[in-house]
Amino acid sequence: MLEENFKQDILNIQNISIVPTLLNVICQTTGMGFAAVARVTEDRWITCSVQDNVSFGLKPGDELQVKTTICDEIRQNHKAVIIDNVSEDDEFRNHHTPAMYGLQSYISVPIIRKDGSFFGTLCAIDPKPNELKTFKTREMFNLFSELISFHITSIEEANENKIILKEKNTLLEKTVVEKQEVEKIKTNIEQTLIEKNISLEKMNSELEAFNYISSHDLQEPLRKIQLFTDIIELEETQNLSQKGLNAFNKIRSSAFRMQNLINDLLIYSKTKFDERKFEVKNLNTIVDEVIEDLSEEIESKNVTFEIQNLGTLSIIEFQFRQLLYNLISNSLKFSLPDKNLIISIAGKIINGSELLLDNLSANTKYYNITLSDNGIGFDQAHSEKIFGLFQALHTKPLKSTGIGLTIVKRIVENHNGFIKAEGALNEGAKFEIFIPIE
Repeated sequence: MLEENFKQDILNIQNISIVPTLLNVICQTTGMGFAAVARVTEDRWITCSVQDNVSFGLKPGDELQVKTTICDEIRQNHKAVIIDNVSEDDEFRNHHTPAMYGLQSYISVPIIRKDGSFFGTLCAIDPKPNELKTFKTREMFNLFSELISFHITSIEEANENKIILKEKNTLLEKTVVEKQEVEKIKTNIEQTLIEKNISLEKMNSELEAFNYISSHDLQEPLRKIQLFTDIIELEETQNLSQKGLNAFNKIRSSAFRMQNLINDLLIYSKTKFDERKFEVKNLNTIVDEVIEDLSEEIESKNVTFEIQNLGTLSIIEFQFRQLLYNLISNSLKFSLPDKNLIISIAGKIINGSELLLDNLSANTKYYNITLSDNGIGFDQAHSEKIFGLFQALHTKPLKSTGIGLTIVKRIVENHNGFIKAEGALNEGAKFEIFIPIE
């Protein structure tokens, strides 16, 4: 019989609406017949969600003896296990698990909560061999594991907040005697609840958008994978013709887009929930590091940088590096093919009273960073819309997932700042960032 805490773990996983989609994606892209999310402890192995195309027979809430599984070893060392063909694998050909459950291919990665604790595994098995030891398969499982971990953490934190608020309300009713004091405390609690409800509603809205893109936009590249795999299978069984090669390249492009989309979604989520540790950093150093990261694309496009007056600023270093990376990458993506690209980055200190912007305080000093280019630009009528989630500046395939500038805006807001955009078609774009120095 399952204890209440395990029932809650199963419920938490089943409340993550994208999990069935992820398991379906795993089976379709790897050829594995069975995929699952399992809760694993020192003495329990319990299924939380299952995709079973080979009648393995497990459903949510079912258990296996944990010592009969490879997941027990993963729980101990927090390392993934991947087996293409058990009979040819030196480490696992004599392992008791494949022999007991009749499997020939196996992959399992750990699901680690934000605090570093082990939750369980994301795994897949099949009675026949499959090619699993590829970079794309490893990355897909790692990304899906992080995605599930993010949702688990969000749900568990929300549940914990509900318990804390309930306990506080109970204690309040028992300990407060004077009516006036009771009313005062209740008012404070009601205000706190209102603020928390607003915060939770905002979080839920963002999670819904997160779930929507994960469960719907992932289908588009996967449909392409299926379509062009069918073409290869039906028309190119002996040798790949040019048509077969083209189909294969389209499969790769679709998979690449899916991976970029998931990466951007994870970055977007991290900018909301990661710890915010402010440190005084030299912006010139961060810009140099970003330019180095993008060196290949910069060199291929013969880019000229004009960098002026960048100094030090108290920032969240990881997030600010991501901000500059996204903006410079955006300029590279949307450059004009027949024009040498010039990217200008400048910094200065300015008083809020000098700026006619409602978002800025007149009594505050701001560090103003301006990044501009002479690329494709955009219609100024869309200057606010471009910061929206999944809003791309341009529609050319694979250039943008529509998340990069949303990440930029969130990072600026995490620094209590403000960003605005100006643009003109075929003339360039300019982004101005204002970060309060205090």
